[in-house]
Amino acid sequence: MKTVIIKYNAGNVQSVMYALDRIGASYLYTDDENEIRTADKVIFPGVGEASTTMSYLRKTGLDLIIPSLKQPVFGTCIGMQLMCRYSEENNTTCMGIFDVDVKRFAATPGLKVPHMGWNNISGYQSALTNEVVDNAYVYFVHSYAAPVCKYTVASCDYVAPFSAMLQKDNFYAAQFHCEISGDVGQKIMENFLKL
Repeated sequence: MKTVIIKYNAGNVQSVMYALDRIGASYLYTDDENEIRTADKVIFPGVGEASTTMSYLRKTGLDLIIPSLKQPVFGTCIGMQLMCRYSEENNTTCMGIFDVDVKRFAATPGLKVPHMGWNNISGYQSALTNEVVDNAYVYFVHSYAAPVCKYTVASCDYVAPFSAMLQKDNFYAAQFHCEISGDVGQKIMENFLKL
């Protein structure tokens, strides 16, 4: 099986590689269109700022390649947000795979933004959460989130309920960092690779 991690202008890729190494999965880190299109699975991870990252995707053509993929694609953190229609972060038009807008957490007394640390997810409706315990804890670092919508397959509550995971057709996404979410994150990544 050929798994590709999309190479683009975003941080945290090394952590994803280490996570795949831990589960014994081989992978290729590339921005080559042919390698991406011929992969069995595609991972679109990252940490970054929406407008800068979308600008890079447009410059390389990845903004058109990613939405056209037919194999299972898994976006995490900024990867998930860029798969949505729009982000309030610097007024950014994104790829529109999920027809939902990403919004900044509202200022709320006693709750810090960014939402950073361990929080539980619930309401699973995805093959990626097979054998994951109810209300499992995963690791988040983000100031923006997609609201609960028709694509939500797991949710979390911070300030208000938001989408912890999204799914549409062959596109899967998680707001949290699977690669640093312990056994739960590892199971979700294993489930993705088994699709």
